[in-house]
Amino acid sequence: MRVVLQRVSQASVTIDDTVHGKIDQGFMLLVGFQDGDGQAELDYVTRKILNLRVFSDADGKMNLNIQQVGGAILSISQFTLYADTRHGNRPSFTDAGDPQMASKLYDAFNTQLAATGVVVATGEFGADMQVALVNDGPVTICYDTDHK
Repeated sequence: MRVVLQRVSQASVTIDDTVHGKIDQGFMLLVGFQDGDGQAELDYVTRKILNLRVFSDADGKMNLNIQQVGGAILSISQFTLYADTRHGNRPSFTDAGDPQMASKLYDAFNTQLAATGVVVATGEFGADMQVALVNDGPVTICYDTDHK
């Protein structure tokens, strides 16, 4: 499982000219899966995201997590996180997970995040989406469960 997390002051996803999900302060996540991912990967990444202390405290120090600041999450599925660009100029996506399995894991991941009380907006798995965001900081963190 791979997740690219960006701390945002706002983010939205549009599908067919309609805003499908929108948040203010929080995290925008790009989420990808590979075959073999399961509950252990979801648990690990969920814990890491919820406990990530990248929001400023009263002293301006990155010391608060998303729950402490009342932030929200915009979660976007993105199989291209598993692009293999080692050969040629056209990426291969054979390392990306089976779409049926990945769709179930994406739904489970979002449900697991929301169960903690954090507001979670989403894109639509497999849809052509336009994502807009204001990266706050900028702060960008990458998680890869193959490298924990």
